[in-house]
Amino acid sequence: MKWIAFLSLPLYALDQISKYWILHHIDVESQIPVIPRWFYLVNVTNTGAAFGSFKNNNAFFIVLSCIALIAVVFLLLRKQDHKDAWRDLSLALLLAGVFGNLTDRLTLGHVIDFLLVNLHVRFANPWPAFNVADSCICVAVICFIIHTLRQKPAPP
Repeated sequence: MKWIAFLSLPLYALDQISKYWILHHIDVESQIPVIPRWFYLVNVTNTGAAFGSFKNNNAFFIVLSCIALIAVVFLLLRKQDHKDAWRDLSLALLLAGVFGNLTDRLTLGHVIDFLLVNLHVRFANPWPAFNVADSCICVAVICFIIHTLRQKPAPP
């Protein structure tokens, strides 16, 4: 359980520090090239979910995030028969990501997205802006899929 805090807390801090820096150094809707034509720093406000969907639903996402946080904490505190690093890793990343975006929603009324990647691929040109918390949530999903695929079927 300790290593979960050692992963979640620094990622949450990185998310919040990076968003703070973006808010104070990059104007809204401007682009700072990091790798020209491929990767930019931006300052985009998001009142919805992934890819800008469900805009202006901040209250709904606050409630959803609170439910997700309660579920994650419950799963982390629940006694397990055996330890599963993939499960714990996915929950730690999910905890950092959900809490990072929830903090934005509660303090700013929206989420700050600032990483913009142009993949030069149709329908993903550019990829919608995202942040550290979003990355944590996406990696958490991948880890949870790995955890699920590694599960042995229960005997009949």
